[in-house]
Amino acid sequence: MNRTILGGAGALTASLFAAMPAFAQEAAAAAPVPNPGNNAWMMTSTVLVLLMILPGLALFYGGLTRSKNMLSTMTQVGAAAALAMLIWVIYGYSTAFGPEGNAFFSWGNLFLSATTPDSTAATFSDEVISEYVFISFQMTFAAITAALVFGATVERMKFSAAMVFVAVWLTIVYFPIAHMVWWDGGLLFDMGALDFAGGTVVHINAGISALVACIILGKRKGYPSEPMPPHSLTLTMVGTGLLWVGWFGFNAGSELEADGTAGLAMINTFVATASAGLFWMLAERLAGHKGSALGFCSGIIAGLVAVTPAAGNSGPFGAIVLGAIASIICFFMVSKVKPALGYDDSLDAFGIHGVGGIVGAIGTGFVYQPSLGGPGDGSTAMMAQVIIQIEAVLISLVWAGVGTVIAIFVAKLITGLRVSEEVEHEGLDIGEHGERAYN
Repeated sequence: MNRTILGGAGALTASLFAAMPAFAQEAAAAAPVPNPGNNAWMMTSTVLVLLMILPGLALFYGGLTRSKNMLSTMTQVGAAAALAMLIWVIYGYSTAFGPEGNAFFSWGNLFLSATTPDSTAATFSDEVISEYVFISFQMTFAAITAALVFGATVERMKFSAAMVFVAVWLTIVYFPIAHMVWWDGGLLFDMGALDFAGGTVVHINAGISALVACIILGKRKGYPSEPMPPHSLTLTMVGTGLLWVGWFGFNAGSELEADGTAGLAMINTFVATASAGLFWMLAERLAGHKGSALGFCSGIIAGLVAVTPAAGNSGPFGAIVLGAIASIICFFMVSKVKPALGYDDSLDAFGIHGVGGIVGAIGTGFVYQPSLGGPGDGSTAMMAQVIIQIEAVLISLVWAGVGTVIAIFVAKLITGLRVSEEVEHEGLDIGEHGERAYN
């Protein structure tokens, strides 16, 4: 009898041990593991977006300013990005991506306390990537968006004011809009707004903020009666090239996987940009001017901005048309509307990023449709999608506009906002930083 009991117990124990590998396999299947290839692509994309900021945007903006403000402009871009990165890991990621949240903002991961090396972030399929990689990728978006605003305020805004503005603006404008557009449960996400890589979150957001900021700040001394030409279009051209290269991380990386949709975003980022660069020069020629290097660079950026929301939401020919239309409209805004209205958007942050972002966001509603070669399934009618896009644009414009007013006045209260006339005349390189770009 004892031998029978012991034998039965042994058989039961053996069967349990035999079953353990099966349970382990089921547990492993329940917890998806990041695909190393997708992780590697997203890490590369993150570094490419950093390339867009330093050196890309810094050189692009810096070359467009007068030589006495070159270092000031580049330093504001770099320092804004650095401050945004720190704020992002303290509370920005938590505010934008949760894990807890409502339609407007989220919470639950201050100081990345809920994230570990084993944490994962979902993609748009059944794949996952490492959460730290996703956090880093989104961090670079916050960093460049904050820096883009300075394209309208350079050559007259204090460095201290710029830093205070960035801290407040990210908190009340960028993080909530990123949450509303990209978080499942966010206001614009649930509306069905299409924004593949940040046309609303980055470009409309930064563009309208730039316009509001430059109006409150006031014009540069001597604008528009004194000529203020770019001091180095060579550096601006170099910056343009770096921005275009980095933008592949921005657009193709926003698929979060190295798959066919990322490839679609890549080809669209090529052809929409090429179309826009050439059409800006054509618009210059039709307006009675020579096709210029500055026009080519401006068109390149306009095309990149316009294709951002449509990168994975358009076919290649739709992207070509979208780039051309955005370029022509941005050219008209910069060359005709801005002088007529008289506001001093120093480097056309609103004229290109704001207007190009609006054109791209609304245009995405058209080019997404399968009847126009887009990847959509046709479940949402064209005009219904366009109306959703327009609503998303309007909400973003109002939110960013009001938030920028608050951020600018907080910066003014703390720092005084604008440099003295003497510093503006001498140049912010010496007046704010005690050094020159060129000796």
